[in-house]
Amino acid sequence: RVFLRAVNQFTSVLNSLFLDQVNFELQLWNNYFHLAVAFLTHESLQLETFSQAKRNKIIKKYGDMRKEIGFKIRDMWYNLGPHKIKFIPAMVGPILEVTLVPEPELRKATIPIFFDMMQCEFNFSGNRNFPMFENELITKLDQEVEGGRGDEQYKILLEKLLLEHCRKHKYLSASGEMFALLVSSLLENLLDYRTIMHDESKENRMSCTVNVL
Repeated sequence: RVFLRAVNQFTSVLNSLFLDQVNFELQLWNNYFHLAVAFLTHESLQLETFSQAKRNKIIKKYGDMRKEIGFKIRDMWYNLGPHKIKFIPAMVGPILEVTLVPEPELRKATIPIFFDMMQCEFNFSGNRNFPMFENELITKLDQEVEGGRGDEQYKILLEKLLLEHCRKHKYLSASGEMFALLVSSLLENLLDYRTIMHDESKENRMSCTVNVL
């Protein structure tokens, strides 16, 4: 809790002194995001790993601090404005880690950052697409699912939110929808592959491997 208060102090200083065009400090902002993500994903805050009694006790006393800092990460991302492009693709992995935390409100608040990244690269690149974001998300998703993170609920929510945002966008609707469905399909195959890896049947494992490839 003490540490969270300190991080929140940093956010106000970053916003007031290091955000405008003249004084923007890339390294400081980068450090902030990595620090906040490390805090949010720290094992001692993963409430679902505790017994119900311990979880209730922590929530009653402190609340779910992951949500508090997660909403702050989201706000700080949107505060970046034109500086956002400087954090693509490097921030895709850390934001993915945040969205994979199995807390529904946190996921709903942070998954839309992916759409914002797509939109940002789409507007910035001359060829009107988002290859840096796309490649990075697919690579990091593969690593995270292999590491045991991600679930069926995440797949459903990711597809739903990406499709909702893309369909509202005049120019991103077609390519965005195609990407959302691609990522959802990949995630489904990766989750199947992870589940089947301990299966006795060699055929099942081979089938899943082919699907992922």
